[in-house]
Amino acid sequence: MADRESAGAGPGREPLWWQKGVIYQVYPRSFQDSNGDGVGDLEGIRRRLGYLEELGVDAVWISPIYPSPMADFGYDVADYEGIDPLFGTLDDFDRLMAEAGARNLKVILDLVPNHTSDQHPWFREARTSRTHPRRDWYIWRDPAPDGGPPNNWLSEFGGSAWEYDENTGQYYYHAFLASQPDLNWRNPEVAQAIHKAMRFWLDRGVAGFRVDVIWHLLKDKDFRDNPPDPDYRPGMNPYRRLLPVHTTDLAEVHTVIAGLRKVVDGYDDRVLIGEIYLPVERLGAYYGANLDGAHLPFNFALLEVAWEARAVADLIARYEKALPPGGWPNWVLGNHDRPRVASRLGPDQARVAQMLLLTLRGTPTLYYGDEIGMTTVPIPADKVQDPWEKNLPGLGLGRDGVRTPMPWDASANGGFSDVTPWLPLDTNFPEINVMQHRVSSHGMYALTHALLSLRRAHPALAVGAYRPVAATGNLLVYGREAQDERLLVALNLGGEPLLAAFDGLAGQILQSTLCDRVDEAVAGELALRANEGVVVALGRGVAFPAEAG
Repeated sequence: MADRESAGAGPGREPLWWQKGVIYQVYPRSFQDSNGDGVGDLEGIRRRLGYLEELGVDAVWISPIYPSPMADFGYDVADYEGIDPLFGTLDDFDRLMAEAGARNLKVILDLVPNHTSDQHPWFREARTSRTHPRRDWYIWRDPAPDGGPPNNWLSEFGGSAWEYDENTGQYYYHAFLASQPDLNWRNPEVAQAIHKAMRFWLDRGVAGFRVDVIWHLLKDKDFRDNPPDPDYRPGMNPYRRLLPVHTTDLAEVHTVIAGLRKVVDGYDDRVLIGEIYLPVERLGAYYGANLDGAHLPFNFALLEVAWEARAVADLIARYEKALPPGGWPNWVLGNHDRPRVASRLGPDQARVAQMLLLTLRGTPTLYYGDEIGMTTVPIPADKVQDPWEKNLPGLGLGRDGVRTPMPWDASANGGFSDVTPWLPLDTNFPEINVMQHRVSSHGMYALTHALLSLRRAHPALAVGAYRPVAATGNLLVYGREAQDERLLVALNLGGEPLLAAFDGLAGQILQSTLCDRVDEAVAGELALRANEGVVVALGRGVAFPAEAG
C-alpha cells in the first residue's frame, strides 16, 4: 500500500484546524438541562464548555436546534434561521458562541437540507395548490394508474416513500417520515434558500456544518423503480428490500454539494462535513472532482468492521487508497444513530478502539459520553421515543438507547436535570459518570484526555503520515510519522496477552490504554496485556520495525 503523507506536506503549508483537531458531537437534548424541563438546552451546553476545554477537544458539533415539531427530534426543521424554544433563544446561542470562542472551541451546526418538516411554511404553502410558486420546492407526482404511489421507492423509516395529499390529488416524496417531505434540489430556488440559511449561521460565527444525509439530496429525474436487493432476507430492515440506486448517491449530487461548499468557502477557516453511509470506496467522490465537495465526507466504516486485526488493517488500507490526492481522512466510532462502542465491543476493547480512533491519520469525531464508556441503554417499551423504532418495532432499529442523558455525577438524575429526564439514564450512572471518571487515573476519561494531549503534543499523531507495520491474529501495529518523529501504535484486539518481536525495535512507551507503563523502555519485542494498546515513541533515527515473529 502506498504511504499517505501529512496534511502539512509541501513548502510552507500549515494544517488547518479541522485537520489537526478533534470534533466532539453533542446531542443537545441529552447533554445538560439548565431550566428543569428534563431536556438539554443551549445554556446547558454553555455551562459545560469548561469540561470540553479540559477534555481537550477542538470543536463542538451540535445536533439540530432549529424550530421543529420534533417528530424526528429536530431533523424535521420548521425554520432554518431560528432556535427552538425547547433549546433556548438566539441570544442563548450567541452567548454560547462567545464563550466557546473565549475557550478556543469551534462550534459546528447540523444542516438538514434534504427535507423539512411538513409544518415548515414552505411546505404549508406548497401543498395549498398545484400552481403555488413553492409547489416545485418539493417532489410531487401524480398517482399510478391504480391510484397508488407513483413508483416503488421506500422510506428509510418504513413503508412507501410517497404520501398522498388529499387537497391536491398528488403524492409527495419523503425519504424518512411522512412529516419530513423532501426538498427538490433540482429547483435552484431551493439551493438559494438553503444557502441563505447557511450564511445566517456563518455570519454568527459557526465554524461550519455537518450536512445530514448528504448522499440523499438528489433523486432520479425519471422516477424509475429501484431494483430488488438480492441480499435481502426476512427480518432485515424492510428498507433493504430494494437497492436505492435511483434515490441516493446519484452522480449529479456532487454539483449540489459543490454549491454548499462554495457558500462555506466564502468565509475564512470553515468546514463542510457530509453524513454519508456508503462503502469507503464511494466516499472519495464526495470530496469533489476538484476537492470542491465536502472537506470531510464522514467515514463510518469502524462502526461495522469485524473487530479483527486483519479486517481493520485492510479497511484502513482500502480507505487510504480510496482517498483522492489532497483528500483528508476522518474516522468515527459512535454517533446518535448507532450502538455505542462500549456495548458493541465491551468496555475493555472500547479503550483499545479509543486509542485506534485517536491515533489513526485523519480527523476523529468523538460522540458525547464515549469518553466515559457510556453504553447503549435498554429502553422500556413504554418510554420509547424514536419514531423509527415505533414504525418498525422488534427489529432493533431504535436509537433512543444511544441518546440517553449524560451522567455528570451520582446525584439524582445524574446531575443532568432537576426533574425526570426525557429518556432514562443507564442504571449504572452512579458508577459511570463524569465526576467518578475525572478523579480516576485509570478510567476511560483519563485515557481519552491523555490521548488528546498526545495528539496536541505530537505532530506525528495529529497530522503525520500513516505507515502499516503488522496485522496478525489480534495484533494490529502501525506507525505515525512527521519530520523526524516516529511513533508506533500497537493494539491487542483480543482478551489474551501478546508478545510480538520486531527487528530493530527501540523506544519508550508514551501511553497505554490501561493508563500505566508510561516511560517504560522497549527493545526488540513488545509485550501487550489482554485488551491493551500502547503508543511507543521510537528512538531518534530508529526506523519503523519489520515484523520478526
